[in-house]
Amino acid sequence: MKKVLFATTALVATAGVAAADVTFGGYGRFGVMYSSAAGPNGIAQTFGDDGTGDSSLDITSRFRLQIDATAESDAGVTFGARVRIEQENDEVNDAANSGTGINAPRFFARSGGLEVGVGNIFGALEFMPGMYPIDLGLTGLQYEYTPYQFGADFYDSDGAGAAATNNAIEVMYSAGDLSVHVSASDGANDRIAAHVAYTWNGWTFAVGAQDSNSPTDTEFAASVGGNFGPATVSLAYADNGVNGDHVTLAARFDVGAATNIEAYVSDADTYFGTPTQNTGYGIDFNHDLGGGTSIRGGVAKLFVGHTAADLGVRFNF
Repeated sequence: MKKVLFATTALVATAGVAAADVTFGGYGRFGVMYSSAAGPNGIAQTFGDDGTGDSSLDITSRFRLQIDATAESDAGVTFGARVRIEQENDEVNDAANSGTGINAPRFFARSGGLEVGVGNIFGALEFMPGMYPIDLGLTGLQYEYTPYQFGADFYDSDGAGAAATNNAIEVMYSAGDLSVHVSASDGANDRIAAHVAYTWNGWTFAVGAQDSNSPTDTEFAASVGGNFGPATVSLAYADNGVNGDHVTLAARFDVGAATNIEAYVSDADTYFGTPTQNTGYGIDFNHDLGGGTSIRGGVAKLFVGHTAADLGVRFNF
């Protein structure tokens, strides 16, 4: 990430501010995506596709610029906000060429191990260890290895631009090997969620729960992850209400100084309410080119029975 420090009186008007800065960072990616059955808009098969259509090979791309602005009071409390500017043509469940100008912000106050966030919050279940055990291929290939199936609050990169009114709050606390995250929102789905995570002897154990007025939201989740021989492994489970259970086993292996392989296998009763036809699984490779650049690619057998694959380049800045 690149930092730009604003220390002039024009930008920092209050003499009591101890430190203030704005950080710009993010990434870009581009490549190709293949699906054995095309989805809407001619892009790779998306959630809810009925299984008809021909195979598809398309260009895929995303540009994400993240802006973090913070200021520190004389008492050592950090106040800040985060927004993103994003454009893409491959986000699942979105129309082609989706994106946003500036998404809804997340505001926060942080001191020591305690942080309070409001607005476009991270979300207790989204932030729980094991919910994103790997980052498959170039694009995530539908993220079917994410057990909670997005049935909870999460930081939304497309979140209604600057006009969003996210009425949500979260409290995060960490002390040594223990971390606690509680979040609540009053929107389309009234939600209260929490997770507790503890790291012991190189293994992280986490449990989470949520109360929501939506029957399709996640109700309970649990995960364990750590190093097992040459692999970093994760086993995660989620009870997604009427959508049933979802279990994912994932692993990451280093196969050289600059290359690693990730793999997963998932079993779910339904995915976004659609009954699954079989177990989903996938494998990828990531090769570091240095300087924040990498070549990435993967292939996955999706729950609906289709095959999806991608290959391309990612550069972080």
